[in-house]
Amino acid sequence: MDAVDTPVPAPTLESFLADGWRSADTRGFIELVGPILYKEDGGRLRLGFLAAPKHGNSRTVVQGGMIATFCDRSLAMAARRANNDLPQATIELSIRYIDAVQFGEFVEIAPEVVRKTRSIIFMRGTATVGARIVATADGVWKVLGRAGS
Repeated sequence: MDAVDTPVPAPTLESFLADGWRSADTRGFIELVGPILYKEDGGRLRLGFLAAPKHGNSRTVVQGGMIATFCDRSLAMAARRANNDLPQATIELSIRYIDAVQFGEFVEIAPEVVRKTRSIIFMRGTATVGARIVATADGVWKVLGRAGS
């Protein structure tokens, strides 16, 4: 068997943790679908999840609701960090599904702040598996509190 035929081991949660990824807060609903991982990369927040059968739909690919949940949590985490950890709530989220995600694939997003005001944060992100785009998301978050309140 030459190098071209050598099977590549499937990624595991442990391999991502060993590579510096950390598990995000999994309280509440995310405990059911997580873990969602995160990593700082040159000051930019990256988030990801390893697609598993528990994320599947009847076509045996990742359910769109999991992609939406992942995008919502990821963009919200980045928005909160960009706003001094003030509490906030999603008031709008738009998802475009581009390609199916297979079990065993690692879905990743690097959220971007589009605009931030005192009370609203506009976010966007592109979810990928490697170089393949699987979804795009845009959202708006309402800041619910002020520092020192």
